[in-house]
Amino acid sequence: MTSWFEAKMRLPPLQSLRAFDAAARHLNFTRAAEELFVTQGAISQQIRQLEEYLGFRLFFRLPRRLQLTDEGDRLARATYEGFSRIAGEIESLRAVEEAGVVTVSVLQSFAVKWLVPRLGHFREAHPDIDVRIHADDRLVDFRNEGIDLAVRFGRGRYPNLYTELLMRDEVFPVCSPDYLASSAPLNKPADIAGHQLLHDATSHIEQPRAADWQFWLEGVGVKGIDLRRGLRFNSGDMVIQAALMGHGVGMARTSLAAQDLKAGLLVRPFPQTVASSYAYYLTCPEENLNRPRVQAFIRWLKDEVAVTLMDIEESQPALKIVTPNPDT
Repeated sequence: MTSWFEAKMRLPPLQSLRAFDAAARHLNFTRAAEELFVTQGAISQQIRQLEEYLGFRLFFRLPRRLQLTDEGDRLARATYEGFSRIAGEIESLRAVEEAGVVTVSVLQSFAVKWLVPRLGHFREAHPDIDVRIHADDRLVDFRNEGIDLAVRFGRGRYPNLYTELLMRDEVFPVCSPDYLASSAPLNKPADIAGHQLLHDATSHIEQPRAADWQFWLEGVGVKGIDLRRGLRFNSGDMVIQAALMGHGVGMARTSLAAQDLKAGLLVRPFPQTVASSYAYYLTCPEENLNRPRVQAFIRWLKDEVAVTLMDIEESQPALKIVTPNPDT
């Protein structure tokens, strides 16, 4: 049974209305055909079928020109207004999609020490796109939580999601310049014995030992250091903050220490770094990549990563990269 709404909204085929709209604006079937990339015969046929559907004429076919009937004139005003409103709404929706808001899920430490300090650069490049940071160490439900994109630290194993390597990471000790100048000498890795160690006790889903002292010491071949003492924090950014305040020597990651190293607020007492078997990955549902705002944010992230790696290299060019045991 046909509802009242369906009866009221029963419209002629859209293709015939588009043909009529173009013909009414040009008062010429040939020009209408050129606009719609069809033949003049196709336009003529669509108009004839529309007139048969409606039961009245829309045009007077005069020698060398067309003229709208009264009914045709009224319908032409309606189709022009309707198609103009649809086109306007589509453009508005596109503008919202191209600008709008991008919601990004990241680890809290990455947000505090890497992402947030750099967001001003994104704002300068894309003033029409607002960024919402969702700081959370857990894996998120993209669709139900409204997340556009995530940056995760692990091995890149995210089933049924688009995944792309963003930045590899290394770990190395850091401390403040004042601490280095006033404490017992730190000439070689074994010299950390007796120093106040700052531990990253974070236990992420995929990398429970990504940045702890034992991981680095094994990588550089140092044994016999008592790692039971020291200050422990459940976030890498807190380790960095404690090191900045001169509380000891902290184990840092490239991503979290880059800006403070560049500014000279932190120094590396040793050139040895241990390459982590984990890295930062971009991940999201495949369809999210079709969103211009997501594409813009990804491009910006990659540009900022390139700058970060340059800053790290310049802070201490003579690096010795140590590859960790694959079974670690």
